Amino acid sequence: MSQLEIPTTPLVTVADVLASLAGIPPSRIWLQPPPGTATEQDVIDVHDHKNRLCELVDGVLVEKAMGFYESYLTIELILRLGNFVKKHDLGIVAGADGMIRLAPGLVRIPDISFVSWDRLPGRRVPRDPIARLVPDLAVEVLSESNTAAEMRRKVQEYFAAGIRCVWLIDPESRTVVVHGAPDGSLKLQESDTLSGSDVLPGFTLRLQDLFQKDER
Repeated sequence: MSQLEIPTTPLVTVADVLASLAGIPPSRIWLQPPPGTATEQDVIDVHDHKNRLCELVDGVLVEKAMGFYESYLTIELILRLGNFVKKHDLGIVAGADGMIRLAPGLVRIPDISFVSWDRLPGRRVPRDPIARLVPDLAVEVLSESNTAAEMRRKVQEYFAAGIRCVWLIDPESRTVVVHGAPDGSLKLQESDTLSGSDVLPGFTLRLQDLFQKDER
């Protein structure tokens, strides 16, 4: 497993902050606490007292992007993954509140994560607000404010931490990009079938069943 390297370049200007965070919209960057000084406790406090989800990146609170339709797709996929994982007793599936510490000072919140029993400390579900574990699978359902650079950075961080597979689901284009390695990906169209490969052997999902279920 490669070691995650957390940037230590001082954040002096707003431009420094935006560049560090891969050009995400300023509306997602919290100024309290001041960028560069945020901690894991701030992530927990925002969740508990403001009912908002923020990731911790380079000492900055970055609000998690999620709209109604993205939330709907996330739940639809959680139902399918959860049923499969439970049926075969493979581990656990967590949703968009599942905060994960990938490295000291780096907290990410995948929209969905699958963690096999062998990757759960003591084979028990963590009770800590921010779990110290590495999922087998991380799923991100893209929102309008997600930038391509932001997602490239996330994918690299996920693999550096030891995550085995990443799915990037794009509701707008109705596609899924499957990353089975840091530098390799496969783009699936709505007419294709998503496979769990060696992470979830036997799991399949016709993407048209996911994307067209919202139409009646």
